[in-house]
Amino acid sequence: MQKVFRHCGSMDKRCYEKYHLSEDILMEHAALGMERIIREKFIVGSSVLIVSGKGNNGADGIALTRLLCGDYAVRLHIPFEVKSEMAQIQLVRTLALGAETTQNLYDADVIVDAILGSGVEGELGSEILELIEQLNALNGYKIACDIPTGISIDGQILTNAFVADMTVTMGAYKEALFLDAAKDFVGKIVRVDLGLPASLYEDESDTLLLEKNDLSLPLRTKLSTHKGSFGHAAIFCGEKEGASVIAGEAALRFGAGLVTLVMQQKYFIPPYLMHSSTLPVNSTAIALGMGLGHDFEESFLDKHVLANSLPLVLDADALHSPKLLSLLKQNDRSIVVTPHPREFVVMWKILTGEETTVSNLQSYRFEYAKRFSYLYPNTVLLLKGANTIIAHKGYVYINPLGCSNLSKGGSGDVLSGLIVALLAQGYDALYSAIQGSLSLTLASQKYDGANYAMISMDLINNLAYLENL
Repeated sequence: MQKVFRHCGSMDKRCYEKYHLSEDILMEHAALGMERIIREKFIVGSSVLIVSGKGNNGADGIALTRLLCGDYAVRLHIPFEVKSEMAQIQLVRTLALGAETTQNLYDADVIVDAILGSGVEGELGSEILELIEQLNALNGYKIACDIPTGISIDGQILTNAFVADMTVTMGAYKEALFLDAAKDFVGKIVRVDLGLPASLYEDESDTLLLEKNDLSLPLRTKLSTHKGSFGHAAIFCGEKEGASVIAGEAALRFGAGLVTLVMQQKYFIPPYLMHSSTLPVNSTAIALGMGLGHDFEESFLDKHVLANSLPLVLDADALHSPKLLSLLKQNDRSIVVTPHPREFVVMWKILTGEETTVSNLQSYRFEYAKRFSYLYPNTVLLLKGANTIIAHKGYVYINPLGCSNLSKGGSGDVLSGLIVALLAQGYDALYSAIQGSLSLTLASQKYDGANYAMISMDLINNLAYLENL
């Protein structure tokens, strides 16, 4: 896991005051980090166009020009008058080396956006918007310095933004890079250090970035076991039974010893899934809501869900039910709720009485997730999206590994099955949500067909191969 921050001002200040590292030194290391990436990806002699703004983000780009000068066909485009002291200093140094400048934009092997960075606030002017449009029309490999121009510190797209293949962020990861709105603009995100290790640069943070190496699978290490050793997941099967069947198959594939579909009427189900008209007495976790509809009477839910304290996954239709959402107040129960944004808006209104919109939620995903986690400290929130957010007791975990393969019916049902499988095996709610989410996204990455073609069974089958990542 890596720490994520809203901004880095206080950490830069500590570098100046505690470690005696000047602004100049930090900037040199930022430029060196970008230089190293370009040298690793592009051979000497490749063409590079660097577009620098008038502030310190522009100064990073000017310093990068100097570092590449001589080895690469690099040219510097400065569309506005340089204003910051550091940008002026870097420009003097760079021009002294004989670096070339250009008044025109042109296609190059590498195109670097060092126009605005993370300090942008308010709306963009017409000149900036036109510049962004022209840069996006070029075909070279595009690198953004710190944050693509046009993305605010809050992660909002200010009319338009530079579309990067890679964003090189300085010193630490920023929240703005991981909001859903930014996903199509930031490309691959790479962090570079600023002259000292991240462990010394960074403050404490309650927002953490999940990585591939955080995956921990429910591997079986003991030999003397039986099916009861790995729990019994009970999945309520409602009007749209396919959703629950998918969840059940995922749960069984992910290590649950037994999986039962609780149903009011018998449907055709795979022979390796059991079915029952009541909650099995040896159940160790419940999943509820996928395709639920109105198949179950309230009295049935009172008896088989509300009257016990089994670990619980609430998804889809369950998140529209005031009765089921009242379970979030239970102090003796592990609960994971897995809404997509529209479901969260409905759930939020039921729980708090507050109106919000999907657009507002998406703009302030971190804030809403933290508020929810403080209101319901015994519940883990998994807020679906281009970047999944998991929140618990004020901490937020970001899973950025999702891809468009997952944008299809059934993916969320697989996720519910993964989480209930882990709960059934005795893992806690936070662990189950994190590992279920990581397993889902990494299974989607292992799909080798066209990205529009993946279905839920492809995901479920790929779970068998996650150990070999």
